[in-house]
Amino acid sequence: MPKPVLLVTRKLPDQIEALAAERFDARLNPQDEPWFRDGAEIARRVAECGAAGILCAAGDPLNGAAIAALPASVKAIATFSVGYDHIDVMAARERGITVTNTPEVLSFATAETAMTLMLMAARRAGEGERMVRAGKWEGWAPTQLMGVTLEGKKLGILGMGRIGRELAQMARGFRMEIHYRDINRLPADLEQGAIYHDNDDSFLAAIDVISMHVPGGDATRKWLNKDRLSKMKRGALVVNSGRGGSVDDAALVEALKSGKIRGAGLDVYEGEPKVFEGYMKLENVALLPHLGSATIETRDAMGRRALENLEAVLIKGSPAPHEVR
Repeated sequence: MPKPVLLVTRKLPDQIEALAAERFDARLNPQDEPWFRDGAEIARRVAECGAAGILCAAGDPLNGAAIAALPASVKAIATFSVGYDHIDVMAARERGITVTNTPEVLSFATAETAMTLMLMAARRAGEGERMVRAGKWEGWAPTQLMGVTLEGKKLGILGMGRIGRELAQMARGFRMEIHYRDINRLPADLEQGAIYHDNDDSFLAAIDVISMHVPGGDATRKWLNKDRLSKMKRGALVVNSGRGGSVDDAALVEALKSGKIRGAGLDVYEGEPKVFEGYMKLENVALLPHLGSATIETRDAMGRRALENLEAVLIKGSPAPHEVR
């Protein structure tokens, strides 16, 4: 029997593309050409090749209009990500299209990135690296680039899911006290002594560092706004490796300028790859290019999980193990 046609929107690791070509009639994007940024173009290419499945990635705009334009041949969309707010899942469900993601395999790597950003913000690592590269370092000095230690600080984790819990475990190694804010309190075995807050005010007032791990969408859009920033301790740190849209950029820039917030570390941005211009003019913010899950091991596991989901639906005719519901 002929292999199902699979449209792959992004350039993926070589091993994953080889697996895709082995299991499917894979139509790849080897040069990572930017057509994936246009939902209508994705739909056009799907129709052109008669694809049964789409392997997309975070940021591919599979909104309602793009889903409506897909041909009847499409049975599954697998996203190379845990987040799926770039896909109109309801519209896909109404078309009988299964949507899947890649949970459980990238939590540690993304938590590592959050920990990296926390250290960079606390210890002013970005400033120091730029100083050395610019040839401006004149040697050790007693008061040069003094930051703050994480030891003994109160870490506030916004969204205590898999990534948040991995970060909490890492932070315990820095002797940090863990606080968290979520819709529901975790069972004791998952909480592991972390302090739960059922309201924003007590959470924000208690912590020295906030690390944000919430999904995208209207409920979290600009969650960290001027009002919530005002409720944090003076000199607190802000880290975001979740969704760029959950931060009010203008409000955070103002807080960084005034010293209300000592420093920030960001890996995600609203409208990326664009970055809010105000950040570019500040020394006390560390900016990374969405590195969250960017390890060889993790990206390989994500690709295998995406293909596992597609194989279940398109080849075996069975339920996808990681269907988004």
